[in-house]
Amino acid sequence: MLESVGALTGSPWIYAVVAVSVIFDVFVPVLPSGMLVIMAATAATAAGTAGVPHGVPDILLLTLCAATASVLGDLAAFRVAWRGGARLDRAIARSRRLTSAQERLGTALARGGGVLVVIARFAPAGRSIVSLGAGAAHRKVREFLPWSVLAGIAWAGYSVALGYFGGQWLGATWLATGVSLLALFAAGAAAAFLVRRPRPSTS
Repeated sequence: MLESVGALTGSPWIYAVVAVSVIFDVFVPVLPSGMLVIMAATAATAAGTAGVPHGVPDILLLTLCAATASVLGDLAAFRVAWRGGARLDRAIARSRRLTSAQERLGTALARGGGVLVVIARFAPAGRSIVSLGAGAAHRKVREFLPWSVLAGIAWAGYSVALGYFGGQWLGATWLATGVSLLALFAAGAAAAFLVRRPRPSTS
């Protein structure tokens, strides 16, 4: 599989595959978009070190592609939830996790801070919960979009950096990919802990 992704890095198709995976990841969180980005970055690094002219430029374009697709996916989920109507509202009301995330996100955005959006981007299914919650709560786009952009850049930059430095230090091997994925999962576990942590009482 690593060899197949490596072959794609020399073709514009890698950006299309990454973009589609990242966009639809917000609706189907089980899609391995993070793994794909890491593998593409690792393979692109190997191509660059081998003297093929697809090294750093591919890394930069890959980061831009993943970040842009992340924002587009967030906005798509946001709009779907915005227009979801009563059925979606009832579904959210039945989920303690969604209800809690929606309340916390609404408070954060109302206060001019959406760090929760950035943190949740790293948590498993956190991006979906936050984007759908913001849309269902009818938050304003100008409140949500800047934080979505920051989250997309942070996630894409982190994922690509893992693949890049893993490829630099360990070569384009399964070991490099595995170590990079462990670092991604560790960030996801930490983000999930922060998202689920109860808010301190203001009384």
